Amino acid sequence: MAVGKHGRQDKQASSSLCFKGTVIIFVGVCILAVWMMNSSSPVPAERQSFNGIRKITPEIRGKPSDSSPVSQEIKEKTKDSSSGVSFEDNPGDLPEDAIKGDDGEENPQIQQKIQPDKASDDGVANSNEENKEEENSDGAGNSIGGKRSDGDGNSNEEEKSDGDVKAREKSDQNQNEGKNEDNVTVNDNEETTEKGDNETDSQDKKDIEEEKKEAENNNKPDKSGGSDSSGNENNEGKSKTEGEPEKDGKQETAAEENPTDSKLPDVLPNGGQAELLKENTIEPGNWETQAAESKGEKGRQEAENLKDEKKEHEKKESPQSQSQIAEDKSVKGQESSKQLEGQDKDSKESKEKNKEQSNEVNGYSYNWQICNSTAGPDYIPCLDNLKAIKKLPSTKHYEHRERHCPKDPPTCLVPLPEGYRLPVHWPESRDKIWYNNVPHTKLAEYKKHQNWVRVSGEYNIFPGGGTQFKNGALHYIDFIEETIPDIAWGRRSRVVLDVGCGVASFGGFLFERQVLTMSLAPKDEHEAQVQFALERGIPAISAVMGTQRLPFPSTVFDVVHCARCRVPWHAEGGKLLLELNRLLRPGGYFVWSATPVYQNKEEDVQIWKEMSSLTASICWNLLSKKSDEVNEVGVAIYQKPTSNNCYESRRKNEPPLCEEEGDLNAAWYVPMESCLQRVPHGDEQRGSEWPEEWPSRLEKVPYWLKKEVHDHFISDTEHWKRIVSKSYLVGMGIDWSAVRNVMDMKAVYGGFAAALASKAVWVMNVVPIDAPNTLPVIYERGLFGIYHDWCESFSTYPRTYDLLHADHLFSKLKKRCTLVPVMAEVDRILRPGGSIIFRDNVETLNELENMIKSLQWQIRMTYSQEKEGILCAQKTMWRPQQVA
Repeated sequence: MAVGKHGRQDKQASSSLCFKGTVIIFVGVCILAVWMMNSSSPVPAERQSFNGIRKITPEIRGKPSDSSPVSQEIKEKTKDSSSGVSFEDNPGDLPEDAIKGDDGEENPQIQQKIQPDKASDDGVANSNEENKEEENSDGAGNSIGGKRSDGDGNSNEEEKSDGDVKAREKSDQNQNEGKNEDNVTVNDNEETTEKGDNETDSQDKKDIEEEKKEAENNNKPDKSGGSDSSGNENNEGKSKTEGEPEKDGKQETAAEENPTDSKLPDVLPNGGQAELLKENTIEPGNWETQAAESKGEKGRQEAENLKDEKKEHEKKESPQSQSQIAEDKSVKGQESSKQLEGQDKDSKESKEKNKEQSNEVNGYSYNWQICNSTAGPDYIPCLDNLKAIKKLPSTKHYEHRERHCPKDPPTCLVPLPEGYRLPVHWPESRDKIWYNNVPHTKLAEYKKHQNWVRVSGEYNIFPGGGTQFKNGALHYIDFIEETIPDIAWGRRSRVVLDVGCGVASFGGFLFERQVLTMSLAPKDEHEAQVQFALERGIPAISAVMGTQRLPFPSTVFDVVHCARCRVPWHAEGGKLLLELNRLLRPGGYFVWSATPVYQNKEEDVQIWKEMSSLTASICWNLLSKKSDEVNEVGVAIYQKPTSNNCYESRRKNEPPLCEEEGDLNAAWYVPMESCLQRVPHGDEQRGSEWPEEWPSRLEKVPYWLKKEVHDHFISDTEHWKRIVSKSYLVGMGIDWSAVRNVMDMKAVYGGFAAALASKAVWVMNVVPIDAPNTLPVIYERGLFGIYHDWCESFSTYPRTYDLLHADHLFSKLKKRCTLVPVMAEVDRILRPGGSIIFRDNVETLNELENMIKSLQWQIRMTYSQEKEGILCAQKTMWRPQQVA
């Protein structure tokens, strides 16, 4: 009986162990299933809905195969997100380090966003590795490391063997952790054994529930859009050691403290800069706009003129005549009222027309045509408006060379010259350009003896001469500095205005002295002289010293140069010379090289006498009058005073000092005045001190800027440094070796131009008239620019810029004018092969992208994030066949 009793106890103990083993195996299988789901199943990152489709290129991330579940899921999401959207994201040819931050390390903000998708891709790769390990498993069906195969050939025996391995592992763990508890379950009492089994079942159920909860928590996506399960910790650790840099604690902390970073998409088009799409906003109240300044100044001048006219009439006319004048004024007032009503009617018609065009834009329907102009390939709408020029009452003061923009801006495209080719690259372009690009021979014939330009085969050749330096510009430039060493080209003198520039060889060779020259000349009988300059890669604009102020701020140029520029400085009380005085910085130099300086003809002697009297009356000091024996010319160099002492001690107040309430910075269609500008004084007045020497002045905060603007100036500089270096120079698909002439269509502090200072380019900084007037800051940095209204045509020849940059310009511009004429103007001034970078809201970019596609341009890169986007496009040679 004793033997039977013990046999019964052994049987009961054996059945209890079997039951426990079964439960352990079941728990193991469940744990294994959860683990395999987390390690091999692709968990997609939670994404925000963007206004576009991102086409991820192989350079950015490996493309999954179409058969993989990741690929299928991406296709489904792409299909859903692209419905009804026209602006497509195409990051273009971005480098592999496109997600790196300023310090060269991967940006933690962007790394969080990329990791989920990468983890999904790694999950597919890891499952493939597991398959290989299953194939290499031992004959008993046990995989190496206990991993389960995802293939179709999994059998119950394989699952059982996997479970046995897990059961053994857990059984060994239990035996090692507590042998006493195991001993308690095996005793001589049947009730005690059953009770122990029940307790074990209860504990196992709790373990299963805890495992399930843990698995559910691990499968939930984290704040950055990824998943962080315990099952794929090993996989993540493996991928980091194989090729990914590990994040440090500071990066992880920064990521946790910035919940808004979760809104960033997976790939940014530059070095991980979240600020790439942010607009640089000017603090309100710090700046007036040029439009407001010009309007106020014109109103003041008109009021002064009316006051003067009234005084003259009161002196000359009798009371009866005065009543007649009052009656005439009443009639004029009625006519003026009718005229205003007519203007309102025209304005309403214009608005209706703009509305129709706007509807056409929103419908993306365009019918581009070639411009039907007598100027042909050289058409400049605001300078070739023959209809307006014919109506001018006088052309005595070169009014016909000034801007006269058409009422309705043209929407046609300028044709290419026959045989046009992509321009010669700088610096070769300084000395030669393709003849077919500027096929004009008049200057070559007329100025041949002065070495302006020559035709040689398929090239226009520029020997570097000019009217006053026929034996070379460099000798002439050095001669000026030898005469007045304080001019110090490229150090003290950085920004120069060259009036009547010809083909701009003076400015072209000043680049070798680190000097930036704004060359200007009218569109006159010296055909295409400014076009020659721009085709050579030398900055220039079409402008004339006529009746209106030049579109620059006051006191910004270090040197003004005139070499036989054919401007009558002495005429009409020196009004034109007083305009130069407005532009010249106190202490700056006027370099005048003309026949009155060195010839003894009667006319020249008389002009020199009048110029001497005029310059003395405006307190300019004649520093030197010297002959250049090599070029057989003479040069007179004057200096503007740095104080008002001379003005206050003059015997005659001629020319008179300008009214103190006048605004000398107002320069958009503002008439010139025959008055003398006071010299600024005081530490906080612009122009009272000379800027620091170049290149220190480039990043120096101007002394006259308000302190609250200092930080914004510095941050603007750093902002554009990062964007240019980490995005524009590497991620836009732009061939920078072909870029020379650059325009920033909406400049603020000149940060974009400053970031390109080390490149062999020059930047025309355009400050729109309805934007804060920050152009003086740009000049203070040793850069240059101009005022302009983009609802009108720019004063340049067609095909003159290699790169245009528009930062949040068009969204503001379309509130004032339609975008179709503006895009036609962009097409006019941009060279074939040239590029444009738009940064704006997605709604505006939708319109621009469709216009660009209708122009047959190539989209190089598009990108959007939270209603903001970037678009980079390249102009082609395409021209429509139909003529307007």
